Amino acid sequence: METSRVVYTGELRTEATHVKSGQTFITDAPVDNQGKGEAFSPTDLLATSLGACAITVVGIAARTHGFNVDGTEIKITKIMESDPRRVGEVIVEFNFPPVKYSEKEKAIINHTINTCPVSQSLNASLKQTYILNFEEDV
Repeated sequence: METSRVVYTGELRTEATHVKSGQTFITDAPVDNQGKGEAFSPTDLLATSLGACAITVVGIAARTHGFNVDGTEIKITKIMESDPRRVGEVIVEFNFPPVKYSEKEKAIINHTINTCPVSQSLNASLKQTYILNFEEDV
């Protein structure tokens, strides 16, 4: 079964539809690549997918091991390279809620992030940097 459909609507913009849910979003080329930068670019989505995937699998692990990561916020920074133009690094910074996580829970979180399916699917030349901020450590 197909996952999504994408229609090129012109002016370096697409409209993507998730087939099962019918939800849609647009993409726009970034300003530094002839676009308007009015929506996520495809490379923004790649970087964002890495962060969303990582916290999703952490959420699964947390549920399995009986702790909670609800409210975790993630800041994602995409660093582009040229020749060829590509994403060179994605920095994923996790800011966990003010909960006292045990060392075991922190180890589960750290291990799980590195097993994210998006992470495992990306080319090894793309640098993936994870920063984990626990409030009690600040």
